[in-house]
Amino acid sequence: MKKVLIIVTNHATLGETDQANGTYAPELTHALSELLGAGLDYDIASIKGGQAPLYGTDIEGDTINAQLLADDDFQNRINNTIPVSQVNADNYNAIYYPGGFGLLSDLATNEDFAKISAKHYENGGIIAAVCHGPGALLPIELSNGEKLLASKSVTGFTREEEVDFGTINDIPFLLEESLARTAARYSKVQPWQELVIVDERVITGQNPPSAHGVGKAIVELLQ
Repeated sequence: MKKVLIIVTNHATLGETDQANGTYAPELTHALSELLGAGLDYDIASIKGGQAPLYGTDIEGDTINAQLLADDDFQNRINNTIPVSQVNADNYNAIYYPGGFGLLSDLATNEDFAKISAKHYENGGIIAAVCHGPGALLPIELSNGEKLLASKSVTGFTREEEVDFGTINDIPFLLEESLARTAARYSKVQPWQELVIVDERVITGQNPPSAHGVGKAIVELLQ
């Protein structure tokens, strides 16, 4: 059975504020529902391991989110994430970074997961991310010394969406600018519209509405 490694943040607030944060649940659940629907297995890992913070767990009318969050197996995995020190990249066919502001404070600069992801990619694996998730792709450096994104076309959460969301003044850094400076090309569509970009084995989605599309793209590349 093919298996996806889902990497989540341990950082439970928005930047340095005391606003509850972490991984944005629908970006995890909507992609995961696509993976499970295709018969794929998954593990959830984080830098420190243990319970990973989620927000967006009570969104009205989001049945996919509610169903997965009510699932005992999922709860067991999100509350007992595998620490990076115990992750073996060889066990997975794809790596997925869901978004949420939390990862801007840890995964966006974490060398341990960056090395695991680089090795995974160079061995033919798939790297996927949505919303703020592409922030975790910034530190990934390949064995030739080049950044993974240096030759890739990507998307990610936009400046306009930060403004709409009221977070522009509290984020540790502006993801759109960092991606535009690092990637070969950064693209975006109107705020809150779906955009999924597949560039060889790197899949990125712009925002929460793009999460299911990223999940679908992972499934398509694995089939």
